[in-house]
Amino acid sequence: MINLRNGTEIASELKAADTFLKRLKGLMFQKSLNSGCGLHIIPCQSVHTFFMRFPIDVIYINESLEVVGLDQRLSPYRFGKIRKHAKSVIEVESGVIEKTDTQIGDKFEIQKN
Repeated sequence: MINLRNGTEIASELKAADTFLKRLKGLMFQKSLNSGCGLHIIPCQSVHTFFMRFPIDVIYINESLEVVGLDQRLSPYRFGKIRKHAKSVIEVESGVIEKTDTQIGDKFEIQKN
């Protein structure tokens, strides 16, 4: 997954959570999220971090893969904001938003292997 504005890689490995059970489980009960990995939750307008053991960054995107919201360093047992214009979210390791200079309005490209 690439940020088209600045060419930075957001995630080199992006798994899709596009069924009810995959969305329900999300990243719960995992010990960590490996560097370069992320979870694309479709559809989704908000997240929670209940039963998670580590903080995450959350990138909310619309149907055009444009960033419409950001939650940085969302700690375990918290709720993210509801983003009514979001169609899906990308969950990545904490610090990715800052490290990649991701901003609202950026557009992404998701490359399939």
